Amino acid sequence: MGQTWEHLLFAHWRADAGELRRLVPDSLELDTFDGSAWLGILPFRISALRLRGVLPIPGISSFLELNVRTYVTAGGKTGIWFFSLDASSRLAVEVARRTYELPYFAARMSTQRRGDWIEFESARVEEAEHPVVFSCRYRPRLSVVAAAPGSLEEFLTERYCLYTVDRRGRLCRGEIHHLPWPLQEAEAVLELNTMAPPGVALPDEPPLAHFAAEVAAVIWPLERVNAL
Repeated sequence: MGQTWEHLLFAHWRADAGELRRLVPDSLELDTFDGSAWLGILPFRISALRLRGVLPIPGISSFLELNVRTYVTAGGKTGIWFFSLDASSRLAVEVARRTYELPYFAARMSTQRRGDWIEFESARVEEAEHPVVFSCRYRPRLSVVAAAPGSLEEFLTERYCLYTVDRRGRLCRGEIHHLPWPLQEAEAVLELNTMAPPGVALPDEPPLAHFAAEVAAVIWPLERVNAL
């Protein structure tokens, strides 16, 4: 399917590798950069959602999303492992759960522009032991640059597949194709953030922040990853 990602914030923190390792399947290796594991929280808008070759359907092809992720490898291929994905569209949540076996949740979400700032609010609808909420404002700074080969920015952003586990416990991969991210350094101010998965503590410090205005992507159906 095709979709466009708009006004995206990459907010990243170093995280304890042991805490993340316990939450990632044994069939995946936790990927690190200079010995550090990372947890990312990404708010953005999805637009032009459609099956490839089909026009978007008005009213259901655009919604807000917030995902929480870390970085993994399988068979030497780097990718993304999602701890959670919250979306403002219940239909998108149900379809993604069934077709991509991803941990999607319905949430009340809003976003608005105030000058050059983007304000983003999210509160998960489904019951949880503690509220799962996110409130942040962010804005781009400096000019657009491509992530340098071998840099931390490349490690955190230039990932072209996702991994998940199907209902039978088998590792699967979904390929993702898009142009390199048009990255800008960003400023992010977090008011509330309880998005980290249970058992993972984030440092009490501002995240490493990057902004991307827009990128169009194609996501392929899941394929089983052969056991190594």
